[in-house]
Amino acid sequence: MMSIALDDALTLRSRGELVCARQQVSVAAELLERLSEDLTSTCDTLSMQGRRLRSLPIVEPLNSGFFRGNTGQSAASWNGILHHVMFGHRSRFFHKLRILASTVEQIAREFRDAAGDISKGLSTQPNDCWTRLDCLHYDFSTCLREAEVVVKSFFRILPAERLPALVSLLDVASEPRQWRLKPRLSRAPA
Repeated sequence: MMSIALDDALTLRSRGELVCARQQVSVAAELLERLSEDLTSTCDTLSMQGRRLRSLPIVEPLNSGFFRGNTGQSAASWNGILHHVMFGHRSRFFHKLRILASTVEQIAREFRDAAGDISKGLSTQPNDCWTRLDCLHYDFSTCLREAEVVVKSFFRILPAERLPALVSLLDVASEPRQWRLKPRLSRAPA
């Protein structure tokens, strides 16, 4: 849904429908925020549960060529360096989860800031902000796919008797929260 909202915003912008595009950017930012919280929580849950397991999946380092923006490329570069410094696959697994979680959080903050500037009309370089949103979305999707691979690998090594407990922990972590619309500021009577 988040990708669809951003795609709609970009399409509306290209047609010159800036008011609607700004509204769609706000929707995309809210959805990305929600998804980033769930993704970060999943990484944290896997990390906690992984500490209780004897063997963990072998992970590859993030590839900086899969990212477009500085945040993702920098995180991937650090992950690559540390991947070669850390000798055990356990520490590599936990480090990859940590770097994925922190990268997702940073990308979500940057996306929220750029989307806020666009939706409020505060950007002095709107074209740069729109390009940045597209880039951040791409990097967020890359993190999502990397996390998906780690989750699937984790499920493969997880003993069958532990699967229901993990699923319930993941369900609790992603329970729907009561989302309230932000109150609008009302004008003071003149």
